[in-house]
Amino acid sequence: MSRDVGKSHDVGSWRADIFERVANDARFAGLFATSRDTSTTLTAVLVEAEKVIAVDTDLTEDHYRSLTERVPAAFWYERALHELSGITPLGHPRLDPLLLPSEATTHPPRPGGAPARTEGLTPAELKGPTDVSGYGMFTIPHGPVRSGVFESVEYLIETPGEDIPHLNIRPHYKHRGIAKAFEGLTVDDGVLVAERVEGISGVAHALAFCHAVEALAGLTIDEHTGLVRVVYAELERIANHLDVAMRLCDAAGLAVATARFGWHKERVMRLTSGLCGSRFGRGVIVPGGVASRHAQPEPGWAQLDHDLMRLRRDVEADARVLMRTASFLDRLRTTGILQPDLARRWGALGPVGRASGVDDDHRRVRPYDGYRQLDVPAVDSGAGDAQARLAVRWQEISAAFDLLHAAIPTLAGQPVAAPAATRAFTVPDGRGFGVAEAAQGEALHSVEIRDGLVVRCFARSASLHNLALFHDVFHGDIFTDFPFIEASFGLSIAGAAM
Repeated sequence: MSRDVGKSHDVGSWRADIFERVANDARFAGLFATSRDTSTTLTAVLVEAEKVIAVDTDLTEDHYRSLTERVPAAFWYERALHELSGITPLGHPRLDPLLLPSEATTHPPRPGGAPARTEGLTPAELKGPTDVSGYGMFTIPHGPVRSGVFESVEYLIETPGEDIPHLNIRPHYKHRGIAKAFEGLTVDDGVLVAERVEGISGVAHALAFCHAVEALAGLTIDEHTGLVRVVYAELERIANHLDVAMRLCDAAGLAVATARFGWHKERVMRLTSGLCGSRFGRGVIVPGGVASRHAQPEPGWAQLDHDLMRLRRDVEADARVLMRTASFLDRLRTTGILQPDLARRWGALGPVGRASGVDDDHRRVRPYDGYRQLDVPAVDSGAGDAQARLAVRWQEISAAFDLLHAAIPTLAGQPVAAPAATRAFTVPDGRGFGVAEAAQGEALHSVEIRDGLVVRCFARSASLHNLALFHDVFHGDIFTDFPFIEASFGLSIAGAAM
């Protein structure tokens, strides 16, 4: 459920409204600008107990007073807004490059339909900021290319040798101009881009995009279609969590365990491919439902249920062995602790948040699609370390299998009606918000439509929101802990780079 609160009369009252809502336990979920030819609208997205809301204001100048001083979670969003839209949040503690390459001059692309600015922004520092001073301190650029890592990201680590008192994160190597890529597309083409915002969570982002379009069009989907969506979303969740387990085993040098969990992940992706022809579940989720050819897949739901039972038995057996391996647990326990208070103030998402006692699962709290007919259990662990984050993922894998085993018999016993997606519908002009619970946490899309075409899509992954917390979890941890902490976060750099 989402709604627009409307435009505040001025930026000052807009800020005050946001501060008041956050003080009353609303979670700050995002901030973005929509640039027109002659004006810019700022939109703050907040999540309350039962709904997602948006608070807008029109800017008459290219700056405003920063929110970060009162809302820490706005920190990266304001940096991104500055780069992408050329708007300056006055008083922001750091506006050095984040999403765009750290060249001498960058040109804000201005998502929302306006042309890119011809005048550039000059970053304060090209070689990276220095935050820690003292005898023997130096900076190591870790990345963007590193052994055993699948995505490019640069960590500027300030260290006296072994400890990591501070680091800065530069994900811009994976920035692909996604926001501008949506502009001018039909909603049917827009979902194809949404699937590629964060490839490992393509189903979740397709759901978030479609939920936004469906909210704007006033569409509802039938029970069968909703459960089909659940099947693909939970298969994606299991694959992502198994990938995290595999990477943690690799960091610990457990070759057999790495191979085992890698094979289990491969089995999940082959099951997905067998259902729809895509290992990533692409082409299934469409505005209004699911593609008609996937409403009743071959070889059928009963075979999928049987294959999942075998897979679950093998995964849980290997997980039990792994979690009794002392040398593995010693590397995770008390490593990379995210303090519960910081997680709560920041609104940490997904397993990262749940491992620190912050549980806001859209499937359970604000259910959508087939989750309305299913029982999604609460999953959390308050320890906040790498072991707790893995424990949350094991619980979520178990819950995902339970959800699949509950959904599939219902699908197998239902006659297949014409999917909602086969019905013609018109999307009116306006803006809709959609969310979905990805394996990494909340995927959020704001979609604005004009004359049947997308003019602005703000696609925010949980990876962007959570990665900003990464440099706050090194409490006495050293270089050899780094791969465990990074893997335990389970984030996508492509998703973080928007």
